[in-house]
Amino acid sequence: MANLDAAAIASSDEQRLAELGYKQELDRSWSGFQNFAISFTIISILAGCFTTYGQAWNNGGPVAISWGWPLISIPILIIGFCMSELVSAYPTAGGIYWWAAKLGGAGWGWFTGWFNLIGLIAVCASVDFGAATFMNTVFGLYDFNLFNGASSDAAAFQHGTFFLFLVIIAFHAAVNILGSHLVATFNSISVWWHVAGVAIIIAVLIIVPDHHASADFVFTERFNNSGFGGGMYWFYVLPLGFLLTQYTITGFDSCAHISEETHGAADAAAKGVWRSIFYSAVIGWFLLLAFTFAASDAKGITEAGGSSIAVFESAMGSGGWTKVILIISTVGQVFCGAACLTSASRMCYAFSRDGAIPGWRIWSKVNDRKMPVNAVLFMVGCAILLTIPAYFPNEAGIPVAFYAIVSVAVIGLYIAYVIPIYLRWRMGDEFQTGPWNLGSKYKWMNPFAVVWVAIITIIFILPTTPAGVPWRDEFDWSAVNYAPLVTGGIILAVGLWWVLGAKNTFTGPRITVAELDAELGEEHKPGDLGGPGGPTSAPAGV
Repeated sequence: MANLDAAAIASSDEQRLAELGYKQELDRSWSGFQNFAISFTIISILAGCFTTYGQAWNNGGPVAISWGWPLISIPILIIGFCMSELVSAYPTAGGIYWWAAKLGGAGWGWFTGWFNLIGLIAVCASVDFGAATFMNTVFGLYDFNLFNGASSDAAAFQHGTFFLFLVIIAFHAAVNILGSHLVATFNSISVWWHVAGVAIIIAVLIIVPDHHASADFVFTERFNNSGFGGGMYWFYVLPLGFLLTQYTITGFDSCAHISEETHGAADAAAKGVWRSIFYSAVIGWFLLLAFTFAASDAKGITEAGGSSIAVFESAMGSGGWTKVILIISTVGQVFCGAACLTSASRMCYAFSRDGAIPGWRIWSKVNDRKMPVNAVLFMVGCAILLTIPAYFPNEAGIPVAFYAIVSVAVIGLYIAYVIPIYLRWRMGDEFQTGPWNLGSKYKWMNPFAVVWVAIITIIFILPTTPAGVPWRDEFDWSAVNYAPLVTGGIILAVGLWWVLGAKNTFTGPRITVAELDAELGEEHKPGDLGGPGGPTSAPAGV
C-alpha cells in the first residue's frame, strides 16, 4: 500500500511539473524532510552565527544580538510564509524567477533570476570562505601550518585561508557531482549535526567558563566599535549589526530549487521553507545567548576583534573546549557549503534551461546520473572570482571583503525573494494557490515583505567602516564595501543586455515536454507559460 501511495505521489509530482511545462529530468529522490534539511543546512546557525557574530558585536553590541536576532527573525519568517505560498503553487527548480515570469512576464523573470543567481553565488563564496577561516584557525590551534593557520602574520593567514577556501569548494563540487542521493544524505546528517552540535556548544558555554556576563549586560549593553560617531548609533550603526540575522537566515529558497527532486513537492517544499526559518530562528537565538553570556571580558573581546572566536578564547582559553566548539562549527559550515552549491547549481541549471545565461546549452546539460555537472562547475568558478578580493587583507584587520560578499548575498537573494511576492500581491485574489496558502493574510504580509527588503537593501550597501567612505581622509579601497559595486554592476550589465537584445530572445521559462503538446492538442511555443492544464489551472487553495 505504501508503495502504491508513493507511486501516486510521484505520478502527481510529474503531472504537475508537466502542467508547468517541464519533463522530469532530475532524479526525484528527496523526501520532505530532506527538502527541509537543505534549507536548514544552508541557513546553518553553525555558520552565520559564528562567522558574522563580530559584525553585530562591533555594530550595536549585545543588544544587536539578544534583541536584534529575534526581532529581525520576524520579518524574515513573514517573507518565508509568502514564499511558501508561491512554491506550493509553482514547485519548479527555477523557483523564484519562474514565479516572477509567470506572474509578471519575461522581464520580471529575467531580472529576478539574475538577482537570485548573484545571491546564490555570493552565498557559496561567503560560506566556504567562512569555513576556510574557521578551519584554518583550528589548524593554528593544533600548530598545523600548511595554510599558515599558526602564523601571527595576518596577511599570511589570509592568503592561506584563501587557498584552503579553494580546497573546500573543490570538495563541495565533488560531493555535488557524485549524485543527488549523496547530497540528500549529506543534508540529512547535517540536520542532526546542527541540533546535537548546538546542544553541546550551549552546554559547554554554560558549564566550562568560570565567569559569565550578567543578564543586564546581555540585554541592555550597547557598543559602537564601528568608528562612526556615537550620534549615528540608532539609525546607522545598530542596523549594520542586523547583518548577523539577515545573512544567517537566508538561502531558504533552496526548498524551491530542489522541488523537482522532492516527493509531494507542492506541500513538502512549502513547509520546508517556513519551518527551516522558524527552527533556525529559535535554536539560533539560544545559541547566540550562550555566546553573549560567555562574553564576560568585553574589553578583551573587543580588542581581539569582537568575533565569536574571541569570545570562546576569552572565556575558556585556546585549549580543548574552544577547539571542540570550533570543530563542531567548522564541520557544520562544510555541510552548509555543500548545500549552498547544490541550490546554486540547480538555479543555474533551471535558468540556463530557459536560455537566460550565456552558454546555456552547456550549463543546462545533465549527466547519466541526472546531475547538472556543468552548472556545478560554473557556480564554483563564479564563487571563486567573487572571493578574490578576500585574498588581500586591509591594514585595520577588518574582514571587509568577507562582509561585502555577505552583503551581496543578502541583497541579491532578498530582492529576488520579494519581486514575485510583490507580483503575487499585485495579482490579488486572481492568484491560483496551491495546497499550502496564506488565505487572505497575503494582503498585509506581501506589502510588509516588500517594504522590509527595501529597507535592508539600503542598509547593506552602506560603508561598514569610516575607511570605506570615499570622502574621508582615511579612505582605503581595501576597506570599501563592494556589495553595491558588484550587485549594481552586474544588474546594470544584464539590464543593458535586456534592453539591447535579450528582451527579443528571452521569452520566459520554456516548455520542454513534447508529449504534453500531443496530449493537450496544443502547440506550445518556447516561453509559453499557460495553456490548458498549465499553471493557470492550479488547484484552488485549501
